[in-house]
Amino acid sequence: MADRKTGKDIHKIVEQTLLYDFYGELLTEHQKNIYEDVVLNDMSLSEIAENYEISRQAVSDLMKRIEKLLFGYESKLHLVEKFENAKDKVREIRVEAEVIQDAVGENKDTDRTVLKDRVKRIAEISDSILEDF
Repeated sequence: MADRKTGKDIHKIVEQTLLYDFYGELLTEHQKNIYEDVVLNDMSLSEIAENYEISRQAVSDLMKRIEKLLFGYESKLHLVEKFENAKDKVREIRVEAEVIQDAVGENKDTDRTVLKDRVKRIAEISDSILEDF
């Protein structure tokens, strides 16, 4: 029977991957190797313990410390949060741009005020992205 990940599992993997993408370089080489084996390579704690000739408990303890470090960095720097917010805002900009493109493309007598409001909204969203960084 195939090993299936639940939505919660997948959400956790995405979260772990993002934390690693943003803060992984702050880990030691050993921490990076263990974390990559657990999260990215989906290896069991037993497999990792055997590969590094350490106990399964040592792998588990190290993973807990690494995750605490990564979440600690995020709680101070908020880089993942800012990245996710920026992605959401870019999606909003895309929606606004599509509305403008559709209105202009159909050659409708679109109220210029409506278009100006949409462009103004794009500028506001863009400014808020820049303020986050």
